[in-house]
Amino acid sequence: MKFRRLALPLLIMIGLLAGAAYVFRAPLSIAIAQKMIVAKLSTDAMKELADGLHVGLCGAGSPFPDEKRGGPCTLVIAGKRMFVFDAGNASVRNIAKMGFSHGSIEAIFLTHFHSDHIDGLGELLLQRWVSASNTQPVPVYGPAGVEQVVSGLMQTYAQDHKYRVAHHGEAIMPANGFGGQAKPFTPDADGRIVLLKDADLEIVAFNVDHAPVHPAVGYRISYKGRTVVLSGDTRKAAAVQKEANGVDLLVHEALSEPLVRLLQDGAAQAGRKNLQKIFGDIIDYHTTPEQAAEVARDAKVGYLLLSHIAPPLPFPGMESAFLGDSTKIFSGPIQVGIDGDFISLPAGTGSPKVSRRF
Repeated sequence: MKFRRLALPLLIMIGLLAGAAYVFRAPLSIAIAQKMIVAKLSTDAMKELADGLHVGLCGAGSPFPDEKRGGPCTLVIAGKRMFVFDAGNASVRNIAKMGFSHGSIEAIFLTHFHSDHIDGLGELLLQRWVSASNTQPVPVYGPAGVEQVVSGLMQTYAQDHKYRVAHHGEAIMPANGFGGQAKPFTPDADGRIVLLKDADLEIVAFNVDHAPVHPAVGYRISYKGRTVVLSGDTRKAAAVQKEANGVDLLVHEALSEPLVRLLQDGAAQAGRKNLQKIFGDIIDYHTTPEQAAEVARDAKVGYLLLSHIAPPLPFPGMESAFLGDSTKIFSGPIQVGIDGDFISLPAGTGSPKVSRRF
């Protein structure tokens, strides 16, 4: 009886509070949103990072629609210097979700010019300009042909450029800071070229085998004793293994032939002959997870992160099917990447720290 006497006022109080919360839900949500906005805009994720080489997947997918993976994009932070490698369709959104400012991007590097690697580039160029009132266009490194890609995007965004300067003013939107500056390169006779080098940082591009797509390159980034290799799109290539020899982290593309064959068979049964042909064609210029594991094993890399995942893996158990025999081939850690994955390599030595940024 005593419990009942106490319970009734308590229930009434809870009901009143719930009712008040419902009535004032709009102002309450606005107050919460205001605090979250201030906190978000005041956060500098770069300051949180210890000195070292950090690699984040701002796009772990392929041209296939994938809820967990946007188009190819890899964020690399060396100390306090930020670089982006490829710019797929989710690049802008995912870099922001990771907590980093587009305005801090020092340079962009492209592996090749398949649409899934560049279809987010225009917006990335724009956001890099507006986020920090940058006064110089961002360098965009790429093999021969990058000039056409960048100039085309500059033309496409020319009207937007004009509107923003007129609306916000030169002080906020410096006209000269808009867009990108193409930095074409050609690897030397050995199939590689040093693009950036100073006392702590070196970025090297090297040829890979993505025929009939040519040129196509991968990248090797070294900072204070730590090194990561990005394979780019390629079939299994000796050049990748050579560049990855002894590195801390290999980010390698991966396509499961058995799973793509399922798509090919499905297209055939559905009478979609064009897709049947395309699904068959894509198999021979990519690397299977097992082949990537062979490269990692033979190069004695420390950690294998698979990216450019094809096809999507929407159901439980498919990640295991995707990996196949990879874990039997490479005894080190293997990770099937999704957007937001983040691996930190402390300067000098130390175990990788694996986390997620969102």
